[in-house]
Amino acid sequence: MTPKTPKNQKGFSLVELLVVVIIIGIIAAIAIPSLLASRRAANEASAIASLRTIHSAEVTYFATTGANTNYTDIATLSSSKLIDGSFSAGSGVIKSGYKFTEQATPTTTYCVHTEPTTAGGTGTRTFAVGIDGAINFGPGPAALTCAAGVASGSAL
Repeated sequence: MTPKTPKNQKGFSLVELLVVVIIIGIIAAIAIPSLLASRRAANEASAIASLRTIHSAEVTYFATTGANTNYTDIATLSSSKLIDGSFSAGSGVIKSGYKFTEQATPTTTYCVHTEPTTAGGTGTRTFAVGIDGAINFGPGPAALTCAAGVASGSAL
């Protein structure tokens, strides 16, 4: 036996449901680009913060273990617990959509360069830091160079 349904039962028509779906689609089309831009900005901020941390760790290492004569590589900074353990693999580490690379032989100078893993997707700018501690940026990897431990490019 089937239950009886009242004759005055009302619901949404197909047109009303389609209007709601279209409105949701329009809102999503407006919101998604802003969300992606926010994510790129957050990845860039994370890369800059990581470079500042690496510079501080290099200065600490130079003043203590390096006996005011030597810097070291990223892997040693990580194993010495001066920076995040996610850098334990050393050069080539990917963190928050950015790949970190050491450009100079770590002894009397150092230079760390970072670029987005997907240009335009995870970030739009490339960053670098050297012994002077200035974080420089450029539109792409070729825009930044390191000479004597000093990164070139536009300063932040």
